[in-house]
Amino acid sequence: MATALSEKELHKGKEGRVCVTGASGFLASWLIKRLLLSGYHVTGTVRDLGKQKKFEHLWKLEGAKERLQLVQADLMEEGSFDNAIMGCKGVFHIASPVIKPTSDPKLEILEPAVQGTLNVLRSCQRNPALGKVILTSSSSAVRVRDDFDPNIPIDESSWSSLELCEKFQAWYVMSKTLAERAAWDYCKENGIHLVTVLPSFIIGPSLPPDLCFTASDVLGLLKGETEKFQFPGRMGFVHIDDVALSHILLYEDDASHGRYLCSSTVMDIDALVDLLAIRYPTLPIPKRRFEKLDTQHYDLNIGKLMSLGFKFKSIEEMFDDCIQSLVDQGHLTLHPIHAPN
Repeated sequence: MATALSEKELHKGKEGRVCVTGASGFLASWLIKRLLLSGYHVTGTVRDLGKQKKFEHLWKLEGAKERLQLVQADLMEEGSFDNAIMGCKGVFHIASPVIKPTSDPKLEILEPAVQGTLNVLRSCQRNPALGKVILTSSSSAVRVRDDFDPNIPIDESSWSSLELCEKFQAWYVMSKTLAERAAWDYCKENGIHLVTVLPSFIIGPSLPPDLCFTASDVLGLLKGETEKFQFPGRMGFVHIDDVALSHILLYEDDASHGRYLCSSTVMDIDALVDLLAIRYPTLPIPKRRFEKLDTQHYDLNIGKLMSLGFKFKSIEEMFDDCIQSLVDQGHLTLHPIHAPN
């Protein structure tokens, strides 16, 4: 475990030191990259400092050797985030439990998501230097419901139905919904400035060499491995860099408040497959039409984030960057004739 930071160290960086939980993950790694490029001093948390292969990619980031510190912390261990968070002006809580349970989903996903979030927030409450907490939720926390008007885009006032989550065993959706609600209750009660970011399906380059579930799903689609393809019939997509930049924008904006949907494009999966098949014609992208799930048509209202001047990358940009990253890391072979049109 790292030692407490000195008073001099606490005030280094663009806006003081910030903490990022779950530092070795897909989104957290990219956020750390962006924070370091912006001049921040960053404390990242990892579950086990002994498993260096999980986070060695972080030390290759520009500015990491000078301005990155890693601290061990466990979501289910009360107080384990105290050392990482103490003295930090901002906290980006991104760490979340594994989303594919092996036995008891409520034990393996729901409890760690809620209790882990509360453990992080209790550490935030004990930090007198804290200015703001940015929590990564999910657009799934607003769109899983059966009582909205499909002609009106869903906005931040919506919450997913826990009853529907239970019915369809959508444990990841339930975990995100319950964790965010618990965070709002705790922060309102304890006077913590909380902002939540609700990204849709995140697409883009992966810094960790081991692919997360979402990146594995994309790889399965590109390689024609339909049995590994887990997308529902319609969903939103967003570039990982846009998600990271939105976190920083909302942290730096003193007036930011409440929830912010973060999504570039909402598409039917058939339309996405058609687009990618045309753009990368010799990849074995499935030609069959995908079975439609019994879900309503929906769109997402991203006006709140865009009102701050935020602009999103296109669906083509996010998949081009994602595919190039998969090629660079050896997960996918792309012949030069595959270059996008």
